[in-house]
Amino acid sequence: MPTRDQLLALNDELRRLKAGGQRAVAVTEESLAQLRESVAASGSEAVASAAPAPVAVPIMTFSTESRNEPAPRVPAPSAPSLPAPPPINLPEGDKPARWNHLRELVLHDSVCRARVFAGKQVVFGVGNLDAAVMFVGEAPGGDEEDQGEPFVGRAGQLLNRMIKAMGLERSQVYIGNILNWRPEMGTRNADGSQTGNRPPTAAEMSYCLPFIRAQIAIIQPKVLVALGKTAVDGLLGADRFKTMGAARGTWHSYADKPLRASYHPSYLLRQEGLTSASAKKIKRDAWEDLLAVMERAELPVTEKQRNYFR
Repeated sequence: MPTRDQLLALNDELRRLKAGGQRAVAVTEESLAQLRESVAASGSEAVASAAPAPVAVPIMTFSTESRNEPAPRVPAPSAPSLPAPPPINLPEGDKPARWNHLRELVLHDSVCRARVFAGKQVVFGVGNLDAAVMFVGEAPGGDEEDQGEPFVGRAGQLLNRMIKAMGLERSQVYIGNILNWRPEMGTRNADGSQTGNRPPTAAEMSYCLPFIRAQIAIIQPKVLVALGKTAVDGLLGADRFKTMGAARGTWHSYADKPLRASYHPSYLLRQEGLTSASAKKIKRDAWEDLLAVMERAELPVTEKQRNYFR
C-alpha cells in the first residue's frame, strides 16, 4: 500500500502535470487498486471506479487539509512581467569570493524577490565548491522556500540516499536548481504556505539560467546531472526530447560540461513500494545513470555497486 509520503509525492506530481496542460495519465489496474486501498484506509473519499488496465484517468489531486475547515486563502504576490535575463559579471578572486558574490546577487535580485511570498526565501545552490558532481533540479518546493536550500524535502531526502549510495556525502557534491523561487500557483494559505507545485515556465527558467550557468562556471564540476524532464528542457532545450526516456541513457553537453539526464527523485519516490516490472526498470535505470556519472567523474565503483540491480 502506498505510504503517506508517496501519496503526497503523487499529489504534487499530478498538480505539476495538470499545471503543464496534461489532463490524463495512464495507470494500471494494480496501481488503481493500491491507491483505492490507501485512500480508503486514510478515510478520504474513494477514487474513481475501476477500468481495464492500462487506462487513462483524469488528473485528480488529494489534499491533507480538513474538508470541513478549509484553510483561508490570500492572493499571491503580484510581480511585473519578467525582463530579459540579467548579465552576470563575476569578480576576480578565488571560488569562495566569487560564489559569495553571486549568492548575494541572486538573493537580492529584485525579480527573484518579487516572486517570493512574505516569510519565504529565494533559494540558491549549496554544496562543495570543488565538487566533481553537480546536480541540477528545476525549482524549489515548500520545504526549500522555507529553508532557503534546494532539495531538503522528501525528494531531497531520497537524493541524499542516492548520493550516499554513490559513496559520497551531500557535503561532497553541489546541488542547485534552474529556478531560484517556488513557482506560484495563484493563491497561498494565510500562513504563506502553498498547496501543490507546478513546473516553471520557459520564461521563468530563461531568466534564472544565467545564475545556474555562473554557478557551473565557479564550481567547474566534472559532471552535471539534470534531475527530471523539466531540468533537461531548461538546460538542453524544450524541443530536443519528447520524453525523459529519450533524454537519459546517453551523454549530453551543457556549458562545456558533460551532462547526464536522470529521473527526478520525486518521480522515483512514486516507484517505492511498487513491484511492477516498469517500476523496477525505472529504479534500475536511475542507478545505471548514477554509475555512469561515477565513472565519468572518476569516482571509485565497487563490484557491489556495479551489481546492485543484477
